[in-house]
Amino acid sequence: MTAFESPGEPGPARYDAVVLAGGAARRLGGTDKPGVRVGGRPLLDRVLAACATARTTVVVAAPRPTARPVTWAREDPPGGGPLAALDAGLRHTTTEHVVVLSADLPFLQGTTVDRLLGALRSSGHDGALLTDSGGRDQPLVAAYRAPRLRAELALLAERHGALAGLPLRRLTAELDLTRVLDPVASFDCDTWDDIATARARIREHGHVLDEWISAVKDELGIDLEVDTRGLLDLARDAAHGVARPAAPLTTFLVGYAAARSGGGPEAVAEAARKAVALAARWAQENTSEAEPSPGGPPGDVAPDATPGTRPDAG
Repeated sequence: MTAFESPGEPGPARYDAVVLAGGAARRLGGTDKPGVRVGGRPLLDRVLAACATARTTVVVAAPRPTARPVTWAREDPPGGGPLAALDAGLRHTTTEHVVVLSADLPFLQGTTVDRLLGALRSSGHDGALLTDSGGRDQPLVAAYRAPRLRAELALLAERHGALAGLPLRRLTAELDLTRVLDPVASFDCDTWDDIATARARIREHGHVLDEWISAVKDELGIDLEVDTRGLLDLARDAAHGVARPAAPLTTFLVGYAAARSGGGPEAVAEAARKAVALAARWAQENTSEAEPSPGGPPGDVAPDATPGTRPDAG
């Protein structure tokens, strides 16, 4: 087993994802942990967003509403533990590489999934898993070679008669693994204190805006990269150059115009560019009117205007 701490080359590799979401959550008093909301979104939906590029995403749990379509599977017997759940999920996958995730990872991002896949492809090992700040392995935040998982699960089932009730370490002990350090993405929510910590971090100044935008996109079913800085600049210009209420109304109209143009980042950027230019012209006119040049006409008069032709002349 070796350590791996560089991201490798992520690339657009085909992979399937298996999300284990059927645990008992005893330390949460039996609460439906995948449905607990952090940053306004269920934990399960946050994990599904991180693996949105998977060819097939299998969730091993009783079906429930989710932010995006998934394939549902159930271990036999229900509640039979992580190995039984993993085996049930793998039966619905076909790619060589499979990402295996628990459903309680509030800070998992697609970039971390890419890192794991890059580490797996470049290392030649059976799997690549995250480690937390204490160096502890997180085998349910990992990318594996699916044929090796299937082979080892079959051997364990033959050796023990069934997979139900077996701990996950029985599987990982038989695999050649490499590791990717990521203390943030590996943070999981096992207790209410963990939930409180996750909710507090999301509301920190450096995270709240990105978290809010991600939550809104999930809620509205929008799969679009948002130029947050550009839209904030537009809102600032509209508020400063026109009036404060112009900021939210202008950004709404930009989105509406982009949708009518077919949507996509390019349409948003073009609509925002036009609105920014308009706000600049508007502000320039206001400035010119407030501060006319010495000896010259007021700023709202065209350069070639003649006396008595102003709009308000009477």
